[in-house]
Amino acid sequence: MSSSIPKPELIKAIQTASRTGQVVYGAREVTKLVLHGKAKLVVLAANAPPEIKRDISYYAKLSKVPVLIFEGTNIELGNIIGRPHSIAVLAVIDPGQSRILELVTGE
Repeated sequence: MSSSIPKPELIKAIQTASRTGQVVYGAREVTKLVLHGKAKLVVLAANAPPEIKRDISYYAKLSKVPVLIFEGTNIELGNIIGRPHSIAVLAVIDPGQSRILELVTGE
């Protein structure tokens, strides 16, 4: 798990991915996508419930999907992608015009 990307840069990358690509949120949906190998990246909120963090991290490790810890709350993560509710975890299926995958692999 990594989280050393500057927060403003990460926020911009997540917003761009949600606007121009495909982002899915919700623990069950993200778990399914990770297990089927369709997720390219998983973003977890820092205050996500421990059981969600544990399960997603475990499945992501098995599927070799990078996991990124967003240094903010689940409310912030929801606001970033324009949702009026909390989002503990999201998966990037298609980054669109975002550089989020390069930010993660470039570390």
